[in-house]
Amino acid sequence: MTMYPETVQFIQEKMPTVFPGAVLRFIAGETQETHVFGQAALLPKTEPMTKDHLFDLASLTKVICTTTVLLRLWDQGKIEMEVPLTRWLPAFKDDRVTIKHLLTHTAAINTWIPHRDQLGAAALRKAYLQLESSDTIGQTVNYTDTGTILLGFLLEELYQKPVTEIFQEEVLTPLGMKNSGFPPFPPSQLPLIVPTQQQPDGSILRGITHDPKARVLGNHAGNAGLFSTVDDLTLFVQLLLANGQQQGAPFFSEKVMQALAQRQTPESTKPRTYGWDLLGAPYQLFHTGYTGTFLAVDIPNKKAFIFLSNRVHPVDHRESYLGHRDEILQCYLKESAE
Repeated sequence: MTMYPETVQFIQEKMPTVFPGAVLRFIAGETQETHVFGQAALLPKTEPMTKDHLFDLASLTKVICTTTVLLRLWDQGKIEMEVPLTRWLPAFKDDRVTIKHLLTHTAAINTWIPHRDQLGAAALRKAYLQLESSDTIGQTVNYTDTGTILLGFLLEELYQKPVTEIFQEEVLTPLGMKNSGFPPFPPSQLPLIVPTQQQPDGSILRGITHDPKARVLGNHAGNAGLFSTVDDLTLFVQLLLANGQQQGAPFFSEKVMQALAQRQTPESTKPRTYGWDLLGAPYQLFHTGYTGTFLAVDIPNKKAFIFLSNRVHPVDHRESYLGHRDEILQCYLKESAE
């Protein structure tokens, strides 16, 4: 018997017009249920989706990697949430901006970078370091990649190595996420990577980061670039459902888990905690990825929904998809509350 029959049927009805294929997993306590639908690729030829395919997770990188490393550093007393970023990243000049501002998307930074898509990695990094906040800092929530890009630069200052190496050593390896990683991938792995968007020259991105900023920044990007499977994501989600415990040892302390469960943004704004969006009451953690992915993690009730789709393949119909995604989420939330 299917755990969430309405949600599953709803998703099936949306294929192939909304996304060519999808892998979803429901978790409730010790029970898991996985569904694999549709096609992993349509171009240059159709390929069936499997449970073992890797997806470009886009902005899920922000919570799985960047936020996770920063929370552990905060736990260890190596950073402070409400101290200016400039203490650890002196190349950034605006000393009003704190790590908390960036993790909660309340930094109110003017993110406009002229000719951004024409810049190389060094020039793009320099441009980000020159951005400044505005007078509404701390008062409004404005979701942006800029915060986690700057936080990636901060991590590189602290560790003195590329941020993707930090993510591998501090998150992926300790959690046993053996099939997750960052470009470039060996040719042998490409057949199991779900392709994304067709480019103007007709080529299809496969094993190459979809987000243009992260693609340019390469192994220095804290906002996107992680590729993973539903099994590996389950390891990460189970860490949260176990209240930060990994095989009986604390990966996150009680302090971190309590902070994640609390709203960290002003009451007049959208509820967010460190890195994550917050849904419902009691709050559950939620985050999306531009490419057609999301995680919903209900820690109090030990439930989760991992949704992976290739909705940008071969064409990106973003506005249409967002409405469908919200319908899927609401259907799941309604069923999971019953």
